[in-house]
Amino acid sequence: MLKKVEVFRENDFSDKQFKKLLVHDSPYFKVINFNFRGGQELPVHAHDIEGQLTITVLEGQGEFLGKDNQSMPAATGDVLISDISEPHGIRATTDMRVLVTIAPPI
Repeated sequence: MLKKVEVFRENDFSDKQFKKLLVHDSPYFKVINFNFRGGQELPVHAHDIEGQLTITVLEGQGEFLGKDNQSMPAATGDVLISDISEPHGIRATTDMRVLVTIAPPI
């Protein structure tokens, strides 16, 4: 099966809150596109399951967030890799598009 999703075309931005697009969902992994306006964020959270996630910055700049107010710069082309049980989040400083992959899906 080949599946093409044009996330830049199918998901836009909102001034009220970040926008989310479910790109793919299967028994093997889940892919979600999040679009943030500068200043918007996905608060730090964790999932009580086994698995891993990636957060890939497709466009823009911000910060990857972790436990205990830990933060790391996040810019176009950066990828965060983490166990899904590890606290994680993201804050945009400019308009920002990210692609999150979760395996196994929740």
